Amino acid sequence: MESFKKKSLRIGHSEEEGSSHGREEYMVEQLRERIQSTRRGNEFTRRRFSLITGLKDLSQGWFIHPDNRWYKAWEKFILIWAIYSSFFTPMEFGFFRGLPENLFILDIVGQVAFLFDIILQFFVAYRDSHSYKMIYKRNPIAIRYIKSYFFPDLLACMPWDIIYKACGRKEEVRYLLWIRLIRARRLTDFFQRMEKDIRINYLFTRIVKLIAVELYCTHTAACIFYYLATMIPKEKEGYTWIGSLKLGDYSYSHFREIDIWTRYTTSMYFAIVTMATVGYGDIHAVNLREMIFVMIYVSFDMILGAYLIGNMTALIVKGSKTVRYRDKMTDLTKYMNRNRLGKELRNQIKGHLRLQYESSFTDASVLQDIPMSIRAKVTRVHEEFFLPGEVIMEQGSVVDQLYFVCHGVLEEVVIGADGLEESVSLLESNSSFGEISILCNIPQPCTVRVCELCRLLRIDKQAFSSILEICFHDGRKVLTNLLEGKESNIRLKQLESDITFHVGKQEADLALRVNSAAFYGDLYQLKSVIRSGADPNKEDYDGRTALHLAASKGYEDITMFLIQEHVDINAEDNFGNTPLLEAIKNGHDKVASLLSKEGAILKIDNPGSYLCSVVAKGDSDFMRRLLSNGMDPNSKDYDHRTPLHVAASQGLYLMGKLLVEAGASVLTKDRWGNSPIDEGRICGNKNMIRLLEEAKTTQLLDSPRSNEVTELTNAKKKCTVFAFHPWDPKEGKKHGVVMWVPHTMEELIEAVSHQLGMLDAEAKYIVLSEDGGQVLEADMITDGQKLYLIHPTKPLEDRGTPKNIENPCIYV
Repeated sequence: MESFKKKSLRIGHSEEEGSSHGREEYMVEQLRERIQSTRRGNEFTRRRFSLITGLKDLSQGWFIHPDNRWYKAWEKFILIWAIYSSFFTPMEFGFFRGLPENLFILDIVGQVAFLFDIILQFFVAYRDSHSYKMIYKRNPIAIRYIKSYFFPDLLACMPWDIIYKACGRKEEVRYLLWIRLIRARRLTDFFQRMEKDIRINYLFTRIVKLIAVELYCTHTAACIFYYLATMIPKEKEGYTWIGSLKLGDYSYSHFREIDIWTRYTTSMYFAIVTMATVGYGDIHAVNLREMIFVMIYVSFDMILGAYLIGNMTALIVKGSKTVRYRDKMTDLTKYMNRNRLGKELRNQIKGHLRLQYESSFTDASVLQDIPMSIRAKVTRVHEEFFLPGEVIMEQGSVVDQLYFVCHGVLEEVVIGADGLEESVSLLESNSSFGEISILCNIPQPCTVRVCELCRLLRIDKQAFSSILEICFHDGRKVLTNLLEGKESNIRLKQLESDITFHVGKQEADLALRVNSAAFYGDLYQLKSVIRSGADPNKEDYDGRTALHLAASKGYEDITMFLIQEHVDINAEDNFGNTPLLEAIKNGHDKVASLLSKEGAILKIDNPGSYLCSVVAKGDSDFMRRLLSNGMDPNSKDYDHRTPLHVAASQGLYLMGKLLVEAGASVLTKDRWGNSPIDEGRICGNKNMIRLLEEAKTTQLLDSPRSNEVTELTNAKKKCTVFAFHPWDPKEGKKHGVVMWVPHTMEELIEAVSHQLGMLDAEAKYIVLSEDGGQVLEADMITDGQKLYLIHPTKPLEDRGTPKNIENPCIYV
C-alpha cells in the first residue's frame, strides 16, 4: 500500500508510466472497496462458516451443527451399528445363552461406538419444534436429550452378556437386552430422509420400508418362538412346537443339536405362516405358553396387516403430504434446471421448501372445517420460516406484505448508487418491516436479508388496511409510532415527508368519516366510528365538526349523542359559525333549544353588522330566532346604526315591529345623529312612523324623569380628553383622561379640569374636537371620541399640559 501511495505522488512520468500510475490507483481503490465489503459481510460470513464447520460462537462452547458433513458421516456409521444391533438383539435373546468369543468382541466394539455417540449428543444443536430456531445452548441441549433418550441409550450400552454371566446366568437379566431396540429409531429417521430425497424413487422407498417392517416383525417373532421352545427342559423337548415337528423324513426331536441357521429358518417359517395364516397345520403350538404367544402374535398381525395394506393404498392414491412435497420438489428441480439457476440459489430454494414442509402444521388449511366467523380471526396472520441468506424484500420493490419478527435476526441493507451495500440496522425479536411501504405507498427503502433462521408472522396489505379501517384509534397510533420510531433511521428527508403526508391524510380521512356519518344522520355508523377510537371533535377542511353538521341538518339524536361524548358545543368553524348558529340558520328550533339548554352560546363577530344585514334581507323568521336566542337588538354596526335604523329606513314594518317587541331603542342615534324615528320620517312609511312614535312614548313613559331620557340617550358613551390643543406638535404630549360623558358640557369641563389639575378658577375653558371645532353640547359627543380641553385666551405656543398633574391617565 505504501508503494502505491508513493507512486501516486510522483510527477513528470512518461506516458507509459502515467498509464501504469492510473492502473495502480484503480487497484488501490478496488482493494479498499473489497476491504469495506469484506468488513460488512464479515458477520454473515461467520454465520455461514458456523453452518459449514459445525462451530457456533466458541466463546460459549463447542457445538455441532446437525448438517455438518463430518457429523453426517458419523450418523451413517452409527446407522450401520443400529441396524446390526436392532436385528441381532432378538436373535441373541432367543438363540444364545452367552455370546461366543467372536460375537462378544463385535458386541463390545458396538457398545463403545454407541457410548461415544451418547457423549456426542450433548454437543449437537437442535431445531426447536415450535419456533424452528436452532438452539446453541448447552443446558437446553442436555435437558432435551436427558428427557428423551439418554437413559435408554445408556442402559442399552451396558455389557449385558458379561453381567448375565457374572450373575450366575440368571434368565431375568437377559430380558434387559430388549432395551437395545430403542436404537431402531435411527432406522426410522433414515427412511424418513429417504422419502424426502427426490433422487430416490418414492415407491421404491416405501416398498423397502414396508418390507423391512414386515421382516423385522417376523424376525422378532421367530426369535421369541424359538426362545419359548428352549424354556422347556431337554427331556421334554417333544412338548414344543419345534421338538414335535417332523417334515418329511427330517425330525426335530433333538433340535438343540441342529445347526443354528436351520433352527432360525424353521422359526422364520413358523412366524411367517402364522402371520399370514396360510399354514397347513404342519407347525402349530403345542404347550400353553406357545398358544398364548400365538394369540398375541396373531392379534398384532391384524394391526400390522392393516398398516401394510393402508400404506400400499396410499402409494396408489398418492395423497400423502410427503408425496405432495416430492412432486412439488420435482417440478421445482425441473424449473431450476431449465433456467440454469446457481448452486447457492438452488440450495436456498430447496431449503426453504423443506422448511415449509416441516412446518406445515401452521398452514391455514387445517382450519378449513372451522366456521368463517372464527377462521377470519385466526387466519389474518400467517406463520413463515426463512433460512439464513434468504432475501425477503428487495430495495425499490413494491411491497404488499407486513412482517413481524418472532425469532431470529435479519439485516436491513441499503444499496447505494455505486452498488455497495451499507448495513442500516439489525431486526431482532418484536421488530417489524414493510410497514413504511404499505402505509405510505412507496417502494421498499431497503433490502431485508435473513442472518439467522427466522420465524415471522406475515399479514397481507389488504387485511392490515381493513383492520386499520375498523380500529381507527389503533391505526392513528400506528402511524404516529411509525413516524417517531423510524425518524432516527430515515436517511432521506423525502421519506420522512412521505410519512408525515400520509399521517395527515389519514387524519383528514378519519375526520371525513365522522363528519359523513353525522351529515347523513347515520347514528349507528357514527357510534361505531367513535367507539373505535375516532375523535368526535376532529375538524374537516372548513373547520366544521360533526356537531356543526348534525345541528345544520336538525338531527336531534346525533346532537344528543355528540353532547354525551363531551364535544365542544361552542366550537367555531373557519367562517365563525357555531353549532347553535347553524341550527338557528336552518330553522331547527328543537336542536337550538337543546344546545342552549346544554350551555351553548350564540357567538357572532360584529353582531350589529350581522343583524343589520339580516334586516336588509327581510328574513323575519331568522331574525326572530336570533332574538329569541339572546341576540341584543340594540347592537350597532360601524356607523353606530342599529337594526331598527335599517328597518325604519327601508320601511320594513314587520321587521321593525319584531325589533321593537324585542326591546330595540327608538332613541339611539347613529354617527350622524339620526334616530330610528328620523329614519322612519325620511322613509315616509306611515305605519312605521306610527309604530316608532308609539314605541317612543312607551319608552319615555317608562322613564320617571326627563334627565333619565338624556341618560338613556347618552348611556354607555365615553370619551378621551387631553389638556392640549389638537394642533400642537406631537413631541411632549401627555396622557389624557378617559371618562363617561356627563349630561352637560359644564359638568364635563369641571370634571376634566379637576382630574388634570387645571384649577384656575377665573379661566373659561372650552372643549375642541380633533378637527379644532368647539363642542357646545354633550349630546354631540359620540362614543369613543377624542376631545381637547384648552384655555381660549392663551397663546398657542404657551399652551401645554400643566406641571402639577398627579395622575396623568385616569379611567373613570
